[in-house]
Parts: sequence; structure tokens; C-alpha cells
Amino acid sequence: MKSYIIPQFKVDRDDHRCIRCEVCVRQCANDVHWYDEEEDEVYTSEDKCVGCLRCVTLCPTSALVVRENPTQVPTNANWTREVLTNIYRQAETGGVLLTGMGCDKDYRNYWDHITLDASQVTNPSIDPLREPMELRTYLGAKPDELDTGGRKSKPSLETSISPQLRMETPIMFSAISYGAISYNTCECLARAAAEVGTYYNTGEGGLHRDLYQYGEHTICQVASGRFGVHADYLEVAAALEIKIGQGAKPGIGGHLPGEKVSAEISRTRMIPEGTDALSPAPHHDIYSIEDLAQLIYALKEATHWEKPVSVKIAAVHNSAAIASGMVRAGADIIALDGIRGGTGAAPTMIRDNVGIPVELALAAVDDRLREEGIRNHASVVIAGGIRSSADVVKAIALGADAVYIGTAALVALGCHVCQKCYTGRCNWGIATQDPDLTRRLNPDVGTRRLVNLLTGWSHEIMEILGGMGINAIESLRGNRLRLRGVGLTREELDILGIKHAGA
Repeated sequence: MKSYIIPQFKVDRDDHRCIRCEVCVRQCANDVHWYDEEEDEVYTSEDKCVGCLRCVTLCPTSALVVRENPTQVPTNANWTREVLTNIYRQAETGGVLLTGMGCDKDYRNYWDHITLDASQVTNPSIDPLREPMELRTYLGAKPDELDTGGRKSKPSLETSISPQLRMETPIMFSAISYGAISYNTCECLARAAAEVGTYYNTGEGGLHRDLYQYGEHTICQVASGRFGVHADYLEVAAALEIKIGQGAKPGIGGHLPGEKVSAEISRTRMIPEGTDALSPAPHHDIYSIEDLAQLIYALKEATHWEKPVSVKIAAVHNSAAIASGMVRAGADIIALDGIRGGTGAAPTMIRDNVGIPVELALAAVDDRLREEGIRNHASVVIAGGIRSSADVVKAIALGADAVYIGTAALVALGCHVCQKCYTGRCNWGIATQDPDLTRRLNPDVGTRRLVNLLTGWSHEIMEILGGMGINAIESLRGNRLRLRGVGLTREELDILGIKHAGA
């Protein structure tokens, strides 16, 4: 069947610069470039190009340019090239459209419409280079008040404190499973978390035995498929997370194709090699808040009540009511994942049309928990489109205790967001199980890049806090008076709980 799909990218090669070194041929896992030895020419199959820019980046003579294909269908606001391409693809395959990474629809990004307050004369700013600045964050349930005893000269704490996660910066690495990403990527995330003093999340793929040494900085996920969940897995973790849903695909399960289930992934996930790993949409033992409470209790019992338990849900219209039930069920941490949350593979229509921006869900959840007097009973962590240190600060002022970053972390490792993770042909060695491609990601280099990213963001957070006249991140949590909206409607401002700029 002749395909009617117009190639998305145009590959331009400068023949005067090209030295026929074949670097592009060897580096492209999608077979876009091929060399004809008789003619001594390198040719291109543009219909295979995904726009990962691996060839452009590594070309020694800068002979390549990859750009959006200027050939376009007739302009039509309703029947865009994307819509037509999706219809052509399904007419040719009869399958479900798949995609990777987060939603790229032009929905309003509220972080870009929120500004931060700054200190001036009456409330002096603080110089973070000369004065102490506290970014340390503790995640877990906290008491409403503390009882002390002992003598005045040597007081003692009488109140029992629930297990806490101690973080040196309010940023963690999101749940990304071993299988969706390579072992080298998992190692980079684990090592960077340990070096910075924060945490990374295993996702629903279990934990490779070689990474147990980073257990003190690992959040182990318990998802509906229960892949890789066993006593040692629970014991090695610093915290446990029950995954109910994720922002990229609310309400549906997961699918790791059998071709990605290698011998190592088979052992880690405890499934047969080469078989599809299908996680159902619901947990088949959770159909109510009471059922959720039972699983939370079981996990705490299994780990001797020494580890906090998180529950992760996708941001949806009734997230606030769900979060209230989760806290009352015993969750120590609530994780909210918004519509821009990334994924290795999701149905395109669900990724782009189901769920809500995490900013709106966060504001609603924080309000609800405060109104019910239970905000201190659980920490709130958000994910889904956190791109910079400014987004982190705004999220905390809006009510979060900390944030997860996923896509930003993968970009730091080299990802160019080509959205073809589900193919398993990641040219950067990130979203692949191909041994030849996996080797392209050096764990030492990748770890350093992630550490540099978190270090840079942390420095910027301290600068922003100093400019606001605040010397501790805890003082900013939920302080929406330090936020102002720009270009938002009255209804949006009311939901976010902030004033318009100038007010």
C-alpha cells in the first residue's frame, strides 16, 4: 500500500562539506542515511527521519541540517497536517496511534503566566552567597504540633515523627521504568540522586540488583502489574510509591513490548523473556479508598513502618477529593502528575486529550487539604512539565513540597524529544534496550550532566529565594501571596488562588 504520509523532516546535506566518513550512517538507528560505495555518495531516506538530530550533532564537518519539511498540505485550521497524518497512518495500519514524551498540544502553560514577587526596600533581599540559604526538604506526614520535655537547658522531643525522606534540594527524578529506558539511563539517575542527596523513582519496572547499592536514594514503585515487587525490593527502598495513574495516560495501564523484555529485564520484572509486560488499568485489589488504605497498611507492615508510602495519581478534575481520601487512607506523600507528564509509550489521543494541567490540580489539592485541616498529614509532590528552576519555585509557592522531573532529566542526558521512545530505536541510548545503542550513553558522563543540572537549578532557586527575601524553601510553601498572574482570566486566577499582576 502506497503511503500518503508526507515526511515530517527534510535532511539537507552539503556535498562540499561531506567527507563520506559515514558517521551519520553508523549513528542512525532508523536507517535514514546509507552509503553507495560505487558512486561514493551518501543518500538519505527522509521518510524514516524522526528528528532526533544525532547525525547533525556528531557530523564532524557540520554538513547536515535537519529541518521541518516545508512541503505542507493546504492551510486549514481544522484539518491540519497533524490531523491528516494521523488519519493516513490509521488508514494504512488499522492500529492505535502511539507516541512518546508529554503532551505537545498548545494548552495554556500556567507557569509561563505566573510571576514571582521580589523584595525591595521595606523587605530587604538576602544574598545567598554570603548568608545561609536552606533548600533541605523533608517529605512525609508531619504532626500538627510538637510536644517537648526535659529541662530548659536540654529539651527533648516527645512527639513521635513518621518516617521522612530527607532531600538536599526539592527536586527528584520521576518514575521511569527499567524497560522503558536502558540500564545505563537508570544507573545515571540513581548515581546522580545519591550524589546530590535526593531520590529517583524506579517506575513500575522493578529494580535491577546492581542498583540496590543506591537503595537509600530510591523510591520503589508498586504498580498494577506488580512487576518486580518482592520482599527484597520493598526492603531496599527509601520509600514506596503506589502508582494509581500517570499524567500521560490517566485511567489506562502500561505496555512494554516483548521485544524490549531482554534477559535482564525478564529477571528484574519477574516475567518470561520476550513476552509483553501488560499492566492493567486498575489495581485489581483497589476499588475504593478503603482498599487503598489496606494496601498502604500492608506495605507499611511489610517494611516495619520504617518507610513513607506515596500514592501517585494523574491530575484530573476531582483530584482534590481523591487526595483527601488518600491522606485519610494513610498516604504519607501525594504525587500529582499533570497532562504534560512524559511517557515512553501512550496512545496519542489519550496523551493529548485526557487529564488537566498539574498547576490547576495542585492549587485545588492544596486548598482542599488546608480546608480540611489535614495539609500537614501528607507531603505533596507534583510532576508533568517542570522545565526550569523558576517552575520549581512557582510550584512550591502554589502548594507543593517538592517536584519530580522526568523529561528535563532525559534532555540533560541527550534526549531531543523526538517522541519516538516507543520504537525502542533511541539514537541517544536512553529509551532503548539495543546493546549497541545503549552503549552510547556513558554512565559517568550522564551522571555528571544530571548532577550539573540539579546543582545549577539549586543555585538558581537560592538566588530567587534571596531576591524574595526568603532564606528557607519551607517558608515559601503554599505562600501564594508571593505569586501574581499575567494574562489569566478571573476564573483561572480564582482556581489558582493568586492575584493578577499589579493588584
